[in-house]
Amino acid sequence: MQLSTVVVTEFMTNCFILVDEQTKQALVIDPGGEPDRILREIETMGLEVLAVVNTHAHVDHIGALREIKKATGAQIMMHVSELPLLQSASRMGRLFGVHIEQPPDPDRFLVDSDQIQCGSITLTVIETPGHSPGGISLVTADGKYCFAGDTLFAGSIGRTDLPGGDYNTLINSIKTKLLPLGDDVKVLPGHGPATSMGTERRYNPFL
Repeated sequence: MQLSTVVVTEFMTNCFILVDEQTKQALVIDPGGEPDRILREIETMGLEVLAVVNTHAHVDHIGALREIKKATGAQIMMHVSELPLLQSASRMGRLFGVHIEQPPDPDRFLVDSDQIQCGSITLTVIETPGHSPGGISLVTADGKYCFAGDTLFAGSIGRTDLPGGDYNTLINSIKTKLLPLGDDVKVLPGHGPATSMGTERRYNPFL
């Protein structure tokens, strides 16, 4: 698996591009904006994008969905509980001073334990609500990497003061769904630097 990260918009959202190096098939996780930059990276790497997977539907993670879908024809995937957030994207964008063309609805709704296949890459879906009602994390088949969205950050956790957020639910998601994955698992969050489950277990002040 090859991994490319494009940090987009003033929200500094990590857009991850996962590539099967043999087939050049790819998954895009959380295209938060600046579609031209994301598409340029896809074109430079010569990729066929099979799916766009969203860990959640806040405006800083979906800003380029429409354009990526139009350019690549990739399926859009997210949890069904994120649909109300997605469908209010334009209105929510205005609240944050961001213009967002209304994204298309998902092609596939994800639930806990679902698997997403892309060549030799397999991601398993883990439901981790709290930051948003249908927030998910994605774990690679070898168990080495976890794409945690805005659930868990290096030294912090996702905010819970936005619509649908709940602090106790978020903490429960982290403690019962993410930390049991093991201390050696590398955490790739929606914003900021990578960390590990072990580091967050020991030093994260919220845990």
